[in-house]
Amino acid sequence: MKVAIIGGGAAGFFASFSVKEHYPQAQVDIFEKTDKALSKVKVSGGGRCNVTHNCLKVAELVSYYPRGGKKLKKIFSQFNVNHTLAWFRDKKLELKTEADGRMFPVSDSSMTIIGCFLDEVRRLGVKVHYKSPVSSILPEEGRFKLKVNEEDYEYDKVIVTTGGSPKLSGLQWLNRLGQAIVEPVPSLFTFNIPNTPLHNYSGVAIPNGIVKIPGTEFQYEGPVLITHWGISGPAVLKTSAFAARHLAEQNYEFEVLLNWTGIGNEEEVRKLLYRHFMNYSKKQVQNIPTFDIPSRLWLYLLNKSGVPLDQVAGETSKKMKNTLVNTLLNDDYQVKGKTTFKEEFVTCGGVDLDGVNLKTMQSKVVPGLYFAGEVLDIDGVTGGFNFQSAWSTAHVAGRLKD
Repeated sequence: MKVAIIGGGAAGFFASFSVKEHYPQAQVDIFEKTDKALSKVKVSGGGRCNVTHNCLKVAELVSYYPRGGKKLKKIFSQFNVNHTLAWFRDKKLELKTEADGRMFPVSDSSMTIIGCFLDEVRRLGVKVHYKSPVSSILPEEGRFKLKVNEEDYEYDKVIVTTGGSPKLSGLQWLNRLGQAIVEPVPSLFTFNIPNTPLHNYSGVAIPNGIVKIPGTEFQYEGPVLITHWGISGPAVLKTSAFAARHLAEQNYEFEVLLNWTGIGNEEEVRKLLYRHFMNYSKKQVQNIPTFDIPSRLWLYLLNKSGVPLDQVAGETSKKMKNTLVNTLLNDDYQVKGKTTFKEEFVTCGGVDLDGVNLKTMQSKVVPGLYFAGEVLDIDGVTGGFNFQSAWSTAHVAGRLKD
């Protein structure tokens, strides 16, 4: 059996491993259009490669995917985080878990993962063709004809692992095969807030805040980081992922509310602030930051609320305290534009999951054609979830089941 894999990224390599595991005698060729494979693996996690997330229960794992969701249970029931960890253990590649659940190689280098994958394709006899873009794919009499650099190749099975495309035009070749495509839009991006004094606090972070898009259901909590262009951090990235289509429709111009306390109940925040001011009644408010808010940011929020920095806590008026509570809970900013998170580009959209058998990853339209990775309309929040869906879909696709 001859198997072609289109795309030399994380999903493409992992699919080749699965094919060779299930069909050791198969000829497997990976076609990569650039001169380098695994480029996204190299830059992921700031060059450390966030391999997966220590989320071992499938029911919880699916909740981290804005696109895919419960449909992913069919895939994760076959290959999930536990299987990923076992695979890397088998390759003697040790992983570590950080406090937030993200998992990295103990070397803290993505080159460890890349080295492992390149060693594995050599060991298995998988051939990687570089500078080999596939310009057409033609199903014919139960087989596939591929045109690569004006040369024709024939294969029994094809697995598409070309990754996410920023534009619909990049997926039209699959649409021409009859595959329904969900228009791609960016996911996982930070929020640009121009003309705000918040920029003066670039680098300041809070451990737990709440990011809310007013007038919608989108509200997520987690660390928030102030940047020189606006805001970032896990809470912002999670919001950008789940609200990706809504924010695209707004042309990335929208209102965002920041809750700097991480507490969703207004009365609770009011009680805690009043008690805090009472406990430090003789101190100036500038010297008693609370809610784990860094001192510099606390001074900014006091100023924004009209509370004098030298105001004695015990003598602060009810009106001042209530204004401060409102600022802490509903700090309002106008977002205009987005910035891609580091060097990682994630799209929502791609091959419509309704056109794929999620038990096998085979096309419902073209027998013998399979999909894996970000080319599918699957995307997760930051934290190793996108790689996990790549490993899972690739492994299932590599079984080449009908």
